[in-house]
Amino acid sequence: MEYVYAALILNETGEEINESNLTDVLEAAGVDVEESRVKALVAALEDVDIDEAVAEAAAVPAGGAAASGAADSGSADADESDDDDEEVEEADEDLPDTTDDDEDEEASGEGLGDLFG
Repeated sequence: MEYVYAALILNETGEEINESNLTDVLEAAGVDVEESRVKALVAALEDVDIDEAVAEAAAVPAGGAAASGAADSGSADADESDDDDEEVEEADEDLPDTTDDDEDEEASGEGLGDLFG
């Protein structure tokens, strides 16, 4: 992902996305640069309008088709919205309880210090 992020940084700053610039950004970020990956990314982005691709990606909800259905219902009137809220509440009632009453809340974060130093 850092290679794509570097390309996005170059695009945002108006710099040309080429092997040299991409390598410079990655090295500045402390990444061990693989020349083959740099070349592949530059070649893949050669005919891509990054601004257009980002705009299209931002227009698509993260949840995919299910989220797009919810976005389409945004134009529905308030009565339908209230019905949807009731359906969600009913669906939540049908879900099994996954909480463990015996588990201590303090223990749930145990071991995180080892992960983050």
